[in-house]
Amino acid sequence: MKILITAGGTTEPIDTVRGITNFATGSLGKLTAEEFLGHGHHVILLAGRFAQLPSARENLTVIQIGDTQDLLDKVEKYLPLVDVVVHSMAVSDYRPVYIAGVDDLPQPLTKEQLIHFRPEVQKKISSSSEYQMMLLEKTPKVISFIKKWKPEVLLFGFKLLSGVSEEYLLEVAQSKRKETSADFILANDLDNIQGEDHLAFLVSNSADITRLTTKSQIAQTIVKKSEESHHG
Repeated sequence: MKILITAGGTTEPIDTVRGITNFATGSLGKLTAEEFLGHGHHVILLAGRFAQLPSARENLTVIQIGDTQDLLDKVEKYLPLVDVVVHSMAVSDYRPVYIAGVDDLPQPLTKEQLIHFRPEVQKKISSSSEYQMMLLEKTPKVISFIKKWKPEVLLFGFKLLSGVSEEYLLEVAQSKRKETSADFILANDLDNIQGEDHLAFLVSNSADITRLTTKSQIAQTIVKKSEESHHG
């Protein structure tokens, strides 16, 4: 099988030297890639700038990802080649539209003016202004395009929440699965992730919920479900 894995985090540029990113290490994506490679499969790994990477080997292609649009373009490019997508990347929910010194903003400041205002293009933010204002806009939801572009691909999505009840986490995961047409959603809570210990729930369209407790177990289960689906 050919597998597309997204791992790590995106980086949305603010200017030529700064960006908005997150703390995702891509360790689960790396483990999952290694597990698939160990089973003789081909892996294309779309990795965020700071993501951990497996060691180089014949069946592995690593492509570095910048921002969300870059990720979307690469997913669209490589999706036709693969049987399975494991979308574990922490994608930025918002990206900068502009940053401007408070004194440079139009007056009086209405919501419409704030949204449509564009400062003069500058390669690097000036550090002379005491206060800066940044406008962010929502990024496209990459996972929502995958099944539209290739309905037959096996899709694993992820849902990460923080400090919620198990019941609520599973509810949100099921709703995300339906919304994105994913075959599986791995639901996890930041409070239950500590190194190799990683409590997660694999949710599918059946009533069965698989409880997993380590990163290795998650990676093994993703490979197992993929192989079952491929041979089934």
